[in-house]
This record gives sequence, C-alpha cells and structure tokens, in this order.
Amino acid sequence: MLKKVLKIATRKSPLAICQATYVKNLLNKIYPKLNIKLVPVVTQGDIILDKLIFKIGGKGIFVKELEQLILQHQADLAVHSIKDLPAKLPEGLGLVTICKRENPYDVIVSHEYSSIDDLPKGAVIGTSSLRRGCQIISYRPDLLIHSIRGNIGTRIDRLSRGKYDAIIIAAAALNRLGLKHKIKHQIIPANILLPAVGQGAIGVECRLEDNNLIRLLKVLNHEDTAVCVKAERVMNNYLQGNCELPIASFGVLEGDDIWLRGLIGTPDGSLIIKNEIRGSRLKYKEMGIILAKKLLSSGGQKILNILHENN
Repeated sequence: MLKKVLKIATRKSPLAICQATYVKNLLNKIYPKLNIKLVPVVTQGDIILDKLIFKIGGKGIFVKELEQLILQHQADLAVHSIKDLPAKLPEGLGLVTICKRENPYDVIVSHEYSSIDDLPKGAVIGTSSLRRGCQIISYRPDLLIHSIRGNIGTRIDRLSRGKYDAIIIAAAALNRLGLKHKIKHQIIPANILLPAVGQGAIGVECRLEDNNLIRLLKVLNHEDTAVCVKAERVMNNYLQGNCELPIASFGVLEGDDIWLRGLIGTPDGSLIIKNEIRGSRLKYKEMGIILAKKLLSSGGQKILNILHENN
C-alpha cells in the first residue's frame, strides 16, 4: 500500500526541478488522487563548482544525497538525468523507469558563431565534460577548451559576459527549460560529438523492495527509450565508465534492431576509438558487452592503460 504522500527527491537546479515536475505531472495525470511532494536537495555537485567533476568523485556527486534520502526512507524515489547516473547504483536501489527520451544530442551555443565549423582558430569553448572536450578537440584541434560549471542559466550568463566564444550543452536541457526558441544554438551531429550514455532521458530510481511503487512507476516507462539506454549503460558498465574517462554511447532503434555506437578516448583528444554494432533489440545486453569488447580490442584497452599509468 502506498503512502499518503509520495516524496520525490530532486536536485535544486532549475533543470532538475523541471524534470521532477514533469514526472510528478505524468503521475498525477494517471493517478489524479495521488499526493506528490518534491523534496529538493543541494548535492555536492551543486556546491563544488571550481573543480572538474572527475576530481571530486565523478557522476555520483550529483545523485548521492538523493539516494541517501531514499535509503533512509525520507524520500520514495528520485528523478535523474540518466547521463548523471553512475554505471553502478547502491545496493537496494534500482533504475526502475526510463521516460521517453528528449533530443539526445549536444548543441553549440554562441552569440557570434553559428556552428563548430564557423568558430575561428583559437576560439574558447566552455565545457567541463571530458567526453565533449575530447571529441571537439579531435575534430577541431585549433580550438581551446576551458572548464565551465554551474546550471544552464549560469553557463549562458558567462557566455554573454564574453568569457567564452561558445559553450556546449545538452539539447534536452534547452528544450525542457523552454529556451529552445530563445537561445541561438545548433545541434552538433553524432559523427562529430557522440552523446553521453543516457543523454536526453529521465530515469526514476527507487528502493527495489518497494514493489507497489515499482508497479505504479512502470506506466511511465518508455520501452523504446529504455532498451536503447539500457544497451548504452551495459557498454558503459563493462568499461567501468566514469567521469575520469571520455566515454560515449548512443543507441537508435531501426525497426526491431538497435544501432549502437560507442566511443572511448583520451581526455586530450589525441586518441579516440569508435565502433558500432547492429542487432536485435531483444539482445541489448549482449550488444552492449560486444560493443565494449570491440572498443577495447581496437585500441580502447590502450587508452585505459594510459589512464591508469597517469593515475
């Protein structure tokens, strides 16, 4: 039996609140009598803005506090951007629902330039993502990557103050915040910048023992999105992906098949390994593992060895 009030843990950023509200509204549309309350939380990732993510704990810094609330029964579920979720979740918690994916691509935002190709030599790009940085530098070695942290509004403000010539952010973030038609931007094709694992998808995490809640949440699951995201996460998990290593994976459905692309690179973009696989959506787990093995055997293991030597 469900509680009288269903509590959703969420980060306090405008985007996170927007995403949690989206899930709340979906649930209330299906279950009008359900009383749902948001529980906003400030995470370490929101507090520490002067360091790169991989230097302060990796992706877990955006979700750890939310997960603790669930484990302590102070919240019933948490809503996440799946690209912020670590490959492995705490014992007792699970990613039980994956909502329909928004635009999965990255965009370039600039007041002066219309595309990556339009940027002049030496232009400064703002991003704190190793995945974005390594691919951009590989494509345009003449550009400069400078770190930028903070919520979307903060990053756009810093761009407006002339600290950067352009910034790279997720298209889904612009769309969900209602900025798509207010901010000049251009989508970066996946052949230039392969999206992050789970990018554009919202996930719901809860206690695996809470069977009633899991049944309730399953109605929000978008199976086409889920099968692609799960394949991406299997690949990432096999590679033990975290924010220390530029890893990307992107699945697209083609009828009953998945086209799954993967990438692993060095942070400086000097070496990038890409590979892909097509196969039945029913075998998404096997495909994720096969793709990971293909990446490792075609040069990815060399990159992992370099990273471990440098650490």
